[in-house]
Amino acid sequence: MSIAGLVAPEFRSRPQSESSFARDLCEGLSAKPKRAPCKYFYDREGSELFTRITALPEYYPTRTELGLLTQHAGEIASLIGAHAAVIEFGAGSLEKATLLLGALKNIAAYVPVDISGDYLAAMARRLARLHAGLEVIPVVADFLEPLELPSLPRDARRVGFFPGSTIGNLGPSEALRFLRRSASMLKGGGLLLGVDLVKDPAVLHAAYNDALGVTEAFNKNLLARANRELDADFDPDAFAHSAFYNAPLKRIEMHLMSLKAQRARVAGRLFAFDEGETIHTENSYKYTVDGLHALAHRAGFGPVRTWCDPDRLFSLHWLAC
Repeated sequence: MSIAGLVAPEFRSRPQSESSFARDLCEGLSAKPKRAPCKYFYDREGSELFTRITALPEYYPTRTELGLLTQHAGEIASLIGAHAAVIEFGAGSLEKATLLLGALKNIAAYVPVDISGDYLAAMARRLARLHAGLEVIPVVADFLEPLELPSLPRDARRVGFFPGSTIGNLGPSEALRFLRRSASMLKGGGLLLGVDLVKDPAVLHAAYNDALGVTEAFNKNLLARANRELDADFDPDAFAHSAFYNAPLKRIEMHLMSLKAQRARVAGRLFAFDEGETIHTENSYKYTVDGLHALAHRAGFGPVRTWCDPDRLFSLHWLAC
């Protein structure tokens, strides 16, 4: 065995339709109000833009979660135990995965799951170089759909890792459905879950409306990706980035607002936009600790330990199942 870890051949959970992006986007643009699934943010360009977002001074979630992972690594490793097969839902921050994997003993395998095959492959290779002897098994799949995993080392304890408050991108019923499937998949193990907390709306507004405009570029990349892949003819400059906190629903909403009456063609279909009309591109729900615990109980998890930063901006949860 080489000093580096081993990257297994790419595993595809289910065959992926080449036209799924076109189908889902056209369906969303035909709806009232218009919408687009946020999972299509994450092509190579979108993933790179999001990595830039995580380093912005206004964007507190990543550095706060990294602080919690660093501070409580020993306790987290003790709760997870040895010989764990770590399944990360969404190939997110390399730094977070490295922190977790570095704290664990005798890791059976690391299984990053992501819809973006290019980004996933690059992440898998980098992690294998960083961790001697680690078996990395990348899975190209939409983890919001029923997930088929490759064969894992025998007797490995299945442990889910879902950082970054990505669960906030799911509506309440979708979050419950995901957690129930996860509890079934991880039976006998558990889930390490990062969750953004309810807080001052001014802090949230700044985090999603950064001064450098990186979040704006990330949002508009959805249109640019449609132009690249679906023979669309969007003018990204004819749309404005709009992100705001909907307090009654406890969520950030992100939209692309049409700056004029216009039309755009997508995959051979024509869509009309009124001036001021929006495409709803993302939600980011915020939780209270008690609210997250109640959701976890309904899904079949038993909350065991919760860690929060002193300002209660963010939380990490170890959920056993």
